[in-house]
This record gives sequence, C-alpha cells and structure tokens, in this order.
Amino acid sequence: MTVTTEGLNVSGPSRRVSDAVELLSSMRFAISLLTVICIASVIGTVLKQHEPMSNYVNQFGPFWSEVFARFSLYSVYSAWWFLLILAFLVLSTSLCIVRNTPKILADFKAYKENIREQSLKAFGHRAESTLDGDAQSEAHRIGQILVESGWKVKLQQRTTAAGDGWMVAAKAGAANKLGYLAAHSAIVLVCIGGLLDGDLVVRAQMWFNDKSVFTGGGLISDVPDQHRLPLNNPTFRGNLLVTEGGNAHVAILTQPTGVLLQELPFSVELKKFVVEYYSTGMPKLFASDIVIHDKATGETKEARVEVNHPVKYKGVELFQSSFDDGGSSIQLQAWPMASNTKPFKLDGVIGGSTPLTNGTERMTIEFTGLRVINVENFADSSASGADVRAVDLRHSIESRLGAANKTPTEKVLRNIGPSFSYKLRDASGQATEFNNYMLPVDVDGTRMFLLGQRESAGVPFRYLRIPADENDSLDGWFRLRAALSDAALRNQAVQRYAATAVEPGRPELVEALTLSAQRAIALFAGVDPSMHQSGQGGSPRGGLQAVSQFMETNVPEADREKASEVLVRILNGVLLELHQLARDKAGLPPLPQNDALRAFMTQSVLSLSDAFFYTAPMTFVMQDFKQVQASVFQVSRAPGKTIVYIGCFFLILGVFAMLYVRERRVWVWLAPGNQAEQEKGLATGTQATLALSTNRKTMEADKEFETLKSRLLLLPQ
Repeated sequence: MTVTTEGLNVSGPSRRVSDAVELLSSMRFAISLLTVICIASVIGTVLKQHEPMSNYVNQFGPFWSEVFARFSLYSVYSAWWFLLILAFLVLSTSLCIVRNTPKILADFKAYKENIREQSLKAFGHRAESTLDGDAQSEAHRIGQILVESGWKVKLQQRTTAAGDGWMVAAKAGAANKLGYLAAHSAIVLVCIGGLLDGDLVVRAQMWFNDKSVFTGGGLISDVPDQHRLPLNNPTFRGNLLVTEGGNAHVAILTQPTGVLLQELPFSVELKKFVVEYYSTGMPKLFASDIVIHDKATGETKEARVEVNHPVKYKGVELFQSSFDDGGSSIQLQAWPMASNTKPFKLDGVIGGSTPLTNGTERMTIEFTGLRVINVENFADSSASGADVRAVDLRHSIESRLGAANKTPTEKVLRNIGPSFSYKLRDASGQATEFNNYMLPVDVDGTRMFLLGQRESAGVPFRYLRIPADENDSLDGWFRLRAALSDAALRNQAVQRYAATAVEPGRPELVEALTLSAQRAIALFAGVDPSMHQSGQGGSPRGGLQAVSQFMETNVPEADREKASEVLVRILNGVLLELHQLARDKAGLPPLPQNDALRAFMTQSVLSLSDAFFYTAPMTFVMQDFKQVQASVFQVSRAPGKTIVYIGCFFLILGVFAMLYVRERRVWVWLAPGNQAEQEKGLATGTQATLALSTNRKTMEADKEFETLKSRLLLLPQ
C-alpha cells in the first residue's frame, strides 16, 4: 500500500464539489494548514497575549497596533481564524484517515502470496539457490524458520509444467502502517481537545444562548445575567481572586473586549496565604490554605493549593496562579512640594482612590500597590539600585552574566523595607505614577528617603533622594523647603550669614556680600526675575541648574569657575542659616556644627535642586500599613484534557512506529527441478528464488538479507 497526497475522488453532482472534497481530504492541504498553525503559534509565543491595549500602542504605535488588533494577533489562540483553521485541520486529517484506513487495513492483512516468479527478479535484494529436498518439504522448512524468527508466514501451492511449486510469503513490521493511523489520529484528537478547551464552546454559548461580554465596572453581584455563563458550562478557564478571610464563587473569563462571569458549583474561602522568599527577594513558594464549600450539599473540604499542585473538586481544577494585594490599608503623611499646600494625613486602601483638592486644583490619588519586601544589591554602591539618580539594575545584572558557578563580585543583598505605589490623576484624566519607600535607605553612609516618579509604565522610575534629619524623618528637609519659599526667612538668613561671614567694622563688604547672597538664594529658590525673561521659558526655574545658567549668561568664561565656587559657598552658608531659622521657628534648638549637619546640608542642597523636577504638588510617605494578602487561582473545567493526553500517547506511539519499525516482506519461490532429468532418475533438487522488500533501505536490511540467504537458501554469507 502506498500513501499518496491525493484526496478522495467522489462522484458528485458538481465538479466543484468533487474538487473541494479532493482538496480537503488531501495530505498537501493538511500540511499547509499545519504550517499556518505553526506560524500563528510562533506569533502567539513572541507577541505577549492579552495585554492592555495601551501597552501595544506604546510598543507598535497607533497605526500598527490597530492593524494587529484587527487580525486578533493579541489573542491568537482564541481568534476566529485560528479556530477555523484548527477545525479545517481536523476535517482534512479525518478525511485523510478515512481515505487511507481501508487500504492500510487491507494491506495489513495481505501476504501478497500471488506475486509472480518473474516479479521477484526485479527486487534489489534477491538470491537464487538449488536445495536438495523437494519443493514441499523445503517450503515447510523455510516457513518454520521464518515463524521462529518472528515472521508471519503463508504457504501457497502452485501447479507448474515441471510439477507442483510452492510460494512462501512472509511479513514483519506491519505496525509501521498502524503508526501512520496513530499519528494522524493523534493530530485529530489534540485539535479536538484544543477546540473543546478553547473559547469555541464559550463563543457558542454567546451565539446560541444570548450571552454577551460585560464591558462595565462595579461589583460582581451587580452584573446582569446575560453576562454570566451557566453552572453546567462544559468547559471554561478563568481567574478567581480570593482575599484572606474572604470567599468567592464567580470566576472571571477574560475576553478581548471585556469579561464573562462563570458561576462555580462551590465557593472558595482563603484561610491563609503563605509566601516564602529567596534571599534575592523573589518568591520561592506561595501556597493557599483554602476551604471549599459545596453549594448543593453544604459539604466543606480543606485543601492546600500550591504551584504545580492543583486541587480538583467536581470536575473543576484550581491552580495557584499568582498572588495580589487583597485591600491592604495604609496610613499616609502628605508633604507639600509647593508652597500653597499644607501637610495632612490620609488613609487609603490598596485598589481604592480618594479625591484631593486645594481649592482650585482637583486631583485623585489612586492607591495601586503595596510591596512589603524590597531587596537590592549593595555590593557596589556606585551601581546599586538604591542610586536614585538611576534606579536600574540592568547594569548590575549584565555585569554578572556568564558562568553560573561564580560572579565577578560578591553580592550584598539587603531588604530596604516596604514601599507603596500610587497614581495622581488630574481633572483631564492624565496620571503620573509614584513609588515611595517607607523607611530611609543607607546610601553612601547617608540615610535617604526615596521618592520615585514616572510619567508612563514604559519608563523606569526616577527617584528623588531626600536626606533624613537627626530624628530619621522628613521633617527637617520639608521645614527647610518651606523656609526656602518664605521671602522673609530668606532675607533674614541672608542678613545672618553676611553678619557672621564678614569681619566686624567692614560694612562695605557686608553690603556686597548681602547682595550676592540675595541673588544666589533667589536663583536657587526660583524667584529671581532674570530666570523668567524671554528665551528662558524652557529652563528650570530654580535649583543648581538656574545658578549654573545664570553664571553661563552673566559671567565671562575665564572667571566662571572661580565665581561659581564663591557663589556656591555663599549659597551653602545661607541655606545653613535658613535651616537653623526654620528650626527656631518650629521651636527647636539649633543644631551643632558637626559632620552629621554638614552631610545633611550637602544632600539637602542636591535634593532641593532636584525637587524642581518633581512635578507633583505633594508627595506621600507611608507611616503604617496593615497587609491583606489575596490569592489568584486559575479555575478550569477541561474535558478536552483527557482527549489531548490520549492524542499525545497516540502521537508518540505513531512516531516511534513509523521511525523505528521497518516493514519487511519476504518471498521464496520453490520450483521443482527439470522434468526430463527427473524422468531419467537424475536428482536435480529444488530451484529456490529469494526476494526481500523493505520500506527503508538501511544497513540493517542488508545484514538481515545476508542472514536470510544463509538460513533459508543455505548459502554462505
């Protein structure tokens, strides 16, 4: 039997129908469909699936993101065209099986003992010999040898002019043909299982049961019935989020344009969520201790769900997918970054939002995340993730690529404490994301608070470093920033600095130093009129950037270095006096002149300068929190999984049968000697012709033929 690429030839009422059936049942069509599915699978693997549309717009641009969306490339495996190709592949492969199965079964049973003697001479493996016994006895001897060697044998007696001849037909390795059926059946089974466990059944219910995708928001209990799938839905795959101490019984099935809700026959209560971390801060183990409550019987069942250890109940499997925040409560301290706001306290819940206003400007703060553990590498402070001017571990990771058994430098991992993230959204809907650490971090020997900001999710956070004061808090820095915005305190600080920096009795130097100090502090505070002239609107309005720009504009290049050193020294002196005045205004004693104060002031000057790039009117620092964990389960009812497993078994069986089982056939024609010599009493014996046929020409076939010649025809090897 020869397997062809042609399809079924049917006699139909129309030539087009016959051609369509022939095309669908042909092997070339099935291979073409399989190629398209492989290409689509590559696209689905390379391109992240089911991401927010904004991510694709940022990655590909508005035009191509829309084009890719039209072809459903963001959800390839549930796209209508992918399911249609899969269905055609099932149909085509099934027709291939229907076309070839009768031929294979007929060939499986046939010994082909009717082959002509002359045909044996056309085989590549053939040999001839003269045997001593008569044809019948030699036929039985050869047949017995083949049977003992594992061959299936059939003997046929033929009448010839010289007398009765015998044909010995034997075959082995017929399972090779069954491998073809097994491999093709496996493709059908795997595709059917994929269709059953895919979105096809869900979409069928949407078409025939008048179900639609829900695109709104709100509570799950308020979603109408037309967006809910029935309890007896045969197949689904969705997500179930359960908070500690809470329970849930409705799974969410994500669709390209919204969600569908799937009622479960039970509810899941999360007693405790367990998470363990590696020293690097990455999760090592997360598991959920749950209680399953049966809705019909009221039965309860305690179980533990871990990664790769699902729990099955009433045909529904629960997999530990991930974990999330379950609505942790946080207490925040709001600090003003602008002079027109005042400090205040704020309570929030992760996942919630709160409106904010200062009378004219309205904003909304959205609490997006709480992270209790943040591990950074402090082996090299110059490349540490705590360096807020470039909080990016990419360089640190790349420098450690190479052999897995060692790294060029020793890692010093340290947990720098909790952090929380939030978004400030203005009245127009534009949002800026922030990530602030709760505790100060030791950076180069100085305790720093890290306040992160970024305009979009596609860029890393840029961090503002604020030094901690003598009480390890932010009070000292924000008092200094508020004083910098107070014109009266600035003038008083200038007068005190000029009085202490100049020797008594030299009033002309005091006046000159006062003018220079006023100009320096005005530039740094961003209130100098020269920085708002035309042509400078895009430059920073204050900080060291404004001082530098003023020097470049008004001081000759030859004197610029010396003048800048003097101006910065004056600025540092005035800010120190301003810091002491702010403490005095708050009723605090002045700080002694020591290394701690000098380190604080050095970092304060840098952070006050960088604060002009911090665009938010206020920042929030977490004072306390109460963490509530939530577990995310993937719940699925997958009847096609068993079918896929069976298909995989058939595929392995079929591939091994086709690759490692050789189909062989042997014919031995035994003809009596010359009749005239027999009548004279001359014993001429039996003329034997041996032929071997195999589906693959291999060295093993050559060796086997030599063995057969030796054993059957008694020829030397």
